[in-house]
Amino acid sequence: MKEKLTIVKVGGAILEDQQALLGLVKDFSQLQGYKILVHGGGRLATFFASRLGVETKMNSGRRITDEKTLEIVTMVYAGLVNKRVVAHLQASKVNALGLTGADINIITSHKREVGDIDYGFVGDVDRVDAEKLSLLIENGITPVIAPLTHDGKGSLLNTNADTIASAVAKALSKTYDVTLIFCFEKEGVLKDVNNEDSLIPIITPEDFEKLSSQGVISDGMLPKIENAFDAIASGVSKVNITKVTKIDGLHGTMIVPSKKEQEKS
Repeated sequence: MKEKLTIVKVGGAILEDQQALLGLVKDFSQLQGYKILVHGGGRLATFFASRLGVETKMNSGRRITDEKTLEIVTMVYAGLVNKRVVAHLQASKVNALGLTGADINIITSHKREVGDIDYGFVGDVDRVDAEKLSLLIENGITPVIAPLTHDGKGSLLNTNADTIASAVAKALSKTYDVTLIFCFEKEGVLKDVNNEDSLIPIITPEDFEKLSSQGVISDGMLPKIENAFDAIASGVSKVNITKVTKIDGLHGTMIVPSKKEQEKS
């Protein structure tokens, strides 16, 4: 039987809210089994970019990253946010280690090819070194991964944190029974973002296609759910999108395979 591994991805307003972050750290520290934390920080990056006079450009929830923006996200993600989270985890007796994809070469990527949109210094993941991550967690170290990867040629690349969480989950699912949890400030995926009672408890690929075409699911939620389905299709046991105070895998929105795939299994 595979040992349990929980990968939690946190982003949104949580990283800006001290009390919410402390609550997450407490709940995360109490999760049983091996664990990994992946964090975003886009809102803080946008804030500091504005203070430095750098315009933020987005497309379908993804950040377009020029040279100045890459410098800012590196400082914010790998510096301020990552080390703040690591310090709080250490205070909760979790022996955490802050990492980017470049550290010990855990995540390599390539610069996204220019299509209709030039995303600049944005990376699409090529490889996750599951062996090195396994070595860390099995020696009592909890990786805290910032959303930066590298191309193996000396360049850092801004990489969507949901994508990193999904890629890490897929790579480790060959060895562990992986639960992937995306947590943020909402109850889960909502029919109405202003109504917490409009939770969608289960989403299949068929539901996703319908809801996205209707505009119910849009912006940053699109890549999150796309990555969730990718993870499920690649062997991850459970994917859950939920509120930061409910990371036990029993609440929020469950991402499940298509009805045909469920019937096969």
